[in-house]
This record gives sequence, structure tokens and C-alpha cells, in this order.
Amino acid sequence: MDVDSHYSVKLGKLIEDFELDVLRGAEGYQEVLIQREDVNRPGLQLVGFFDYFDAKRMQLLGRVESTYLAQLSPEERLKSFDELLAHDIPALVITRGMEPFPECMEMAEKYNRTILRTQETTTAFMGALIAALRNYLAPRITRHGVLVEVYGEGVLLLGESGVGKSETAIELVKRGHRLVADDAVEIKRVGVKRLVGSAPELIRHYIELRGIGVVDVQQLFGMSAVREDQDIDLVVNLEQWNDNTMYDRLGLEELYTVILDVKVPALTVPVKPGRNLAIIVEVAAMNNRHKKMGYNAAQAFTQQINEHFDQALSGQM
Repeated sequence: MDVDSHYSVKLGKLIEDFELDVLRGAEGYQEVLIQREDVNRPGLQLVGFFDYFDAKRMQLLGRVESTYLAQLSPEERLKSFDELLAHDIPALVITRGMEPFPECMEMAEKYNRTILRTQETTTAFMGALIAALRNYLAPRITRHGVLVEVYGEGVLLLGESGVGKSETAIELVKRGHRLVADDAVEIKRVGVKRLVGSAPELIRHYIELRGIGVVDVQQLFGMSAVREDQDIDLVVNLEQWNDNTMYDRLGLEELYTVILDVKVPALTVPVKPGRNLAIIVEVAAMNNRHKKMGYNAAQAFTQQINEHFDQALSGQM
């Protein structure tokens, strides 16, 4: 059985998102909270098997279930719906635009249950609904940083306040990339290994530049300069240059940052006057994309050096 999510979504929001017909609405049905990311097709329940039945899931009635019910007598259908709707389910959704059985509506009235309908096929609607629920109920945290999309890669810039995250982001926007969030990044874990970042609605599309103040990136640079959310593919930690710190020169070491139990490739970029951070972030994004496509420049360079020395040594023998 599923575990309750810390987050929830109102049934009214799902009805609005999927444009569902309300055939019967229970009292206060729009405020009912959904906390399960999975849904259920109650085939076994309609024949009386309720072991491990999770009544907190959304219930879908498709063609298979309707075909079975159509073969029953009215009395048997009434008994099936009586046993199903006696449970406190959030809603029963009838797919394919099918008409509800009279016995279904009768028992919905008896137990004050919500009956909805969609024109979509059962499989298509089920997949879309699960995807939406996983997004709404996903574990999430808020990180202080800046999220930008660079060449299709979501780059999360982290670092101390004043290190230059926002300035780097605005330079990237000027170079044709897109801002997702500045100062506060809301991060959701969608699925097993996917992190999606977005900005809190209150500060969406705004960016703070010391000495100038808050600017609206969408108004200054246009709609193409912003986006609502973005998968996080790379974490770039910006830190003040320290002469006593040894920084990676080749990039052979694979480093990761763990966010919501998901490992994200990470690197540290030292900051000092004269370094063009926007170009560095651009190259980092392209290099990360290259690695995902199977090419690692650091490994190729090291292999080339090793082959050179091997040839030199063999020539001396």
C-alpha cells in the first residue's frame, strides 16, 4: 500500500486540469485532498476482493470493468457498487465518455461519493493522471541559488551570497540562455532520478542585481529569456578563489551533489576578478552534455598523453 505524501492536491484542481465532467459531486468534493500518486482500476473489488485495497487512491472505471458489469444482473451490479462505494474513495472516474450505470449513481447518492467522467481512453488518462499526481505530490526542498537553462542543460548555481550568481545569470540571459529562478529555487524530485527546479510564484522572472536592484527579466529581455521550470542536470558551486586550495585541472574526478537522494554532477568554479563566469558556465554545460552523450574530454586527453609516453618509451628501448 502507498505511503501518504507530505504534500497533496485538491480534487478540484485535478477536475480543472483534466476538464472532467462532474456527474455527481459529494459535499465539498472540490476541497478533497489527494495524497496518493497512484490510481486504481477496481476490477478485483467489483467481484468482492478487497484485500490490500487502498481507498485513498483515485478509482478509474474503464471499458474492461464496464463490460464485466454489463453482464451482471441489476441486483449483482447494485451489490458490486454498494461494496465499492461504501469505502471512502476520493472519486470514481468513468473513462471513454461512457454513461454511468444507474446502480452506480444510486450507490453514489447513498454514500455521498463523487462520480466524474473523461472522454479520454483509460490508459491515456491513467498515465496522464499518475504523471500529474507525481508532480503535485513530489518531495521538494528550497535551495538558495540560481537556476538557468544553458544549451538545454539545467544549471544550478550555488555559492555564498555576493559571489556573483545573479550577475552570471544575467550575463547568460544576455547571451541567449534562459532564467528559471533567482535567489530561491524550489526543487522537486519527480520519479526516481529526475529533479525539476522552478521559482516561487512571488519572485518568478525577477532577479536581484546589487547596485541596480530588482529587475523583471521577462519584461526587459522578452518571453524567450525565461521559463517556468527546468530539469537540473548540473550543479556549479561558485566560491571565492583561494590560493591555498588545489582546484581540479583535468576534470578526471567525477563529483556529485546529492539533492533529495538524487546524485547530480557537480563542479566547483573559483571566482576572482577577470574570470568570465558566463563563458565558463556555458562550457561546463556543453561539456556535461558531451559526457551524457558518451564523450569525456578529460579521459580522452589522459589516454592520448599516456599513449604518447608509451610510444616515447618504446622508441628509447
